[in-house]
Amino acid sequence: MTSAGRFAPSPSGELHVGNLRTAILAWLFARSTGRRFLLRVEDLDRARAGAEAEQLRDLAAVGVTWDGAVVRQTDREPLYKAAISELAAAGLTYECFCTRREIQEAPSAPHAPQGAYPGTCRRLSTAELEFRRSTRPAAVRLRSSVAEWAVEDILHGAYTGVVDDFVLRRNDGVTAYNLAVVVDDADQGIDQVVRGDDLLPSTPRQAYLASLLHMPVPEYAHVPLVVNSDGARLAKRDGAVTLADLAAAGIAADAVRRTILESLGLPGESLESALDAFDPAALPREPWVWPGV
Repeated sequence: MTSAGRFAPSPSGELHVGNLRTAILAWLFARSTGRRFLLRVEDLDRARAGAEAEQLRDLAAVGVTWDGAVVRQTDREPLYKAAISELAAAGLTYECFCTRREIQEAPSAPHAPQGAYPGTCRRLSTAELEFRRSTRPAAVRLRSSVAEWAVEDILHGAYTGVVDDFVLRRNDGVTAYNLAVVVDDADQGIDQVVRGDDLLPSTPRQAYLASLLHMPVPEYAHVPLVVNSDGARLAKRDGAVTLADLAAAGIAADAVRRTILESLGLPGESLESALDAFDPAALPREPWVWPGV
């Protein structure tokens, strides 16, 4: 299978300029290395009617192209079930009945981050399991044998992060992101993952899971986010930050693309012209403050 990069938005609403900047960077990384560029809609959890069409429209408007058909996670549930079954057969899963509040309030291991799973349901007896099953549905967690895992990132270098017994399938039956993304990337031949650096802390969990499933670990590049004037992650509440809002303010998609490319130190005439000048080593490492309109 030919190697590929990807952009994988959740169809929860319109893309803002931060999302578009990440998509453009993912496209540049992939195209500059001769990879295919795929688009995957991560619609397992947060999907708003019409959002997918809006996102595809906006990506095309700033010049992002992709290869092949758009893939949707909701069509891929058999792959996720097969992966969980493989892990279960190896004794690497267990049922968990904890609420979020119980996890937050439980004592955690030394140096573990807030919210890391403390292992409450890891060794339930048969009687305890039967009682818990009568009270609420179970989530499925990974039975991890490590406390941390290291990955290599193009922009951040070596990064080691915590690996706990994270959720593989929620108690409402929905496949968890950390499992779905690993299975999807491996199945699609995606060996380069470019995404926002807010996702870097979860990457060791995904790389560890890939190793358990005997799946290849992609090359990672976690790029800086776009922030508002207060340094907070850009959001719709920050005003005209979507292409539709900016168009209403008289700013065309071409101008938005040009501004994004210039923030990366690249020529803004087109993505193709930026590709000729693209050098990952020269990319800014700090968040970009959206100048607004």
